[in-house]
Amino acid sequence: MNTVLDVRGLHKHFGKGAHRVEANAGVTMAAHAGQVVGLLGHNGSGKTTMVNQIVGLTRPDSGTITVGGIDATTHPALARRLVSLQAQANVPITGLAPRRAIELVGRMRGAPARAMRSRARELIEALDIGPWADVASQKVSGGIARLTAFAMCLARPAPLVVLDEPTNDVDPVRRRLLWTQIRRLADAGHAVLLVTHNVRETERVVDRLVVLNHGQVLAQGTPATLVHDWAGMLTLEVDQAPGQPPHWPAGITATPVGDHRSRAVVASDRAAALVAWAADELRTGAIERYELSPVSLEDAYIDLVTGHHPAAAGADADQPDAAPLDEPDTTTESTNDPAAGQEHTA
Repeated sequence: MNTVLDVRGLHKHFGKGAHRVEANAGVTMAAHAGQVVGLLGHNGSGKTTMVNQIVGLTRPDSGTITVGGIDATTHPALARRLVSLQAQANVPITGLAPRRAIELVGRMRGAPARAMRSRARELIEALDIGPWADVASQKVSGGIARLTAFAMCLARPAPLVVLDEPTNDVDPVRRRLLWTQIRRLADAGHAVLLVTHNVRETERVVDRLVVLNHGQVLAQGTPATLVHDWAGMLTLEVDQAPGQPPHWPAGITATPVGDHRSRAVVASDRAAALVAWAADELRTGAIERYELSPVSLEDAYIDLVTGHHPAAAGADADQPDAAPLDEPDTTTESTNDPAAGQEHTA
């Protein structure tokens, strides 16, 4: 397998003494040609700091970054030529229309003018931004500006494509179009590093996941392996009525996931009893809705970063890669519980 990005033992800190922050603490991961690798983590987990080091904007304290066989720590300018980046903040293109901006980026990367006119048309159509293609960028919405930045990144993509929160401000319909282009990019042989905190959307397109938390790798592997430790488990989610917190049954630990919503991961053999409990809470008005479903990738991710996941619970805090949820590349065992996936409201 052709390794396009290889990161080993990456360390980067900011500040000193009591103000010292370990942005990256021993990060090791890789991205191969033809793969979409999702870099997941909440705000402040170290994702963007890692990206800045990959593209040469920040120098690591220690560790190595290799892009296409080139050491990015000693030859950052050379390695940067092998990376196409969509940064978290849009590139200012004031005065340029999206079509012209896309064409110019491709020309700067050495593509012929005719080829770039064709490529710009292709991307504009694929992302459904035709009505704004020739409108000055300062007059388009944030979502169209974000899609323009994405198209600029894909105008003439390098072997490694890094996308930092590409769906920010993008409407749900065009998000799907964007995900399709990401998948096609990988299928064409590029390595894609997708930086995000949106677990549900990521699950649709990634081949592998790397979960960062406080600068450390908590787990990495396929989406199926991340959920694998929860095989045979179910998630019960309830929306409580205002001022009426539900009284969960003994032995059930619920995690708040919103102002009036909480969830618990439970064994499938308790499903019938918990459905009966939830139905009773619904009748009394303590809750407004409940849903029982198989454990999702989002459930596993939340439990991983909060320390409730089986892998996280057994991980050594001094070993950033102590919970590598690597192969087998298999699907999660499904539950046969008839109540799974059902939602009930008052």
